[in-house]
Amino acid sequence: MMENMQLYAFADEASGRVDGQIAAMCRNGLQGLEIRGVDGQSIADITEDKAREVRKKLEDAGLSCWSIGSPIGKIGIQSDDFPAHLDKLRHVLCLADILGAENVRMFSFFVPEGQAENWRGKVIDQMGQMLEAAKGTGIALCHENEKGIYGDIAVRCHDLLTTFPELDGIFDPANFIQSGQPTWDAWQLLHSRIKYLHIKDALENGRVVPAGKGIGQVKQILDAYRAQGGHALTIEPHLSVFDGLKDLEQGENRTHIDQYCYESSDAAFDAACQALKALL
Repeated sequence: MMENMQLYAFADEASGRVDGQIAAMCRNGLQGLEIRGVDGQSIADITEDKAREVRKKLEDAGLSCWSIGSPIGKIGIQSDDFPAHLDKLRHVLCLADILGAENVRMFSFFVPEGQAENWRGKVIDQMGQMLEAAKGTGIALCHENEKGIYGDIAVRCHDLLTTFPELDGIFDPANFIQSGQPTWDAWQLLHSRIKYLHIKDALENGRVVPAGKGIGQVKQILDAYRAQGGHALTIEPHLSVFDGLKDLEQGENRTHIDQYCYESSDAAFDAACQALKALL
């Protein structure tokens, strides 16, 4: 049953234009958006006036903006310009307030391969500065596990969430698979600190597939999340699109194409939504 669940999406995977994103969410019966791409711009780069325009469009369609799918923290720990990045976070927090979003998705910095522990001190320092910037805003910073960053595997996500009690967790099964982390082990370690899930599954080789079709144990994790009172999910399709599919169709004989390759971004988005609803 889905009555108590709030379903959101990275609808920029259906369309780069906000109007197309709204159409995709409405036809799939979603509640709103985790906003990442806005009419050709990253959410972190839009103006305050643009944010007001987007909020009005969403509200006119009966939708909300649940979270800012920001790129904050997705920079190198060694040499990238952190002060400028901190200023970008402050702008994102302002946009979140305008859009009515209660969350900002963020990351814990790209670290040299195999050297994550060597950079822990700097990661913790910079994460602390970001959390300080968000203090008093009423907007939650939510850390997503991502391949190649400090918090790529469960034990380091746990380190961050333990070090910073004010930090919330986002759980992405496919990203854990791509980092060589068994997802159920990760869930058991992190579940009490997970605010919401990114619905994305993957095969053993890291290829993203619809939820329930990979090795991410998405159904088991979904059930456990709901059992502990979780209610919010963001669909992140990341499915392959093959725009030439129609050209390869000839009558009843269709050239063999991978079953998880879709003829358009809209088709891939709809398939991701349908896969989640089947699991629910």
